[in-house]
Amino acid sequence: QVQLVESGGGLVQPGGSLRLSCAASGSGFSFSAMGWYRQAPGKQRELVAAITYGGSTNYTDSVKGRFTISRVNAKKTVYLQMNSLKPEDTAVYYCNTARGPYSYWGQGTQVTVSS
Repeated sequence: QVQLVESGGGLVQPGGSLRLSCAASGSGFSFSAMGWYRQAPGKQRELVAAITYGGSTNYTDSVKGRFTISRVNAKKTVYLQMNSLKPEDTAVYYCNTARGPYSYWGQGTQVTVSS
């Protein structure tokens, strides 16, 4: 069984920064890819960034150069550093991983970018 707990969301002004954290419990973290998704009101959930067990990363085009995903396997934690935030980054951000055919999600953390 895997549990994911996100934290670090909040209200920030345009141009500001936030760092999201996702703490995982259960086995297999070091050997699993992790992803950050987001869902804005009225929109579908989208993949923002992902990191493999080996540390390779990929990002959706709209956040390239502004967001950085990283992981610390010893802490079973994945991070999303978000810089130069824009109002369009406002969404609930979710952490995700998979074990075989099963997909696991955290409860989400709200990020609001507004002046």
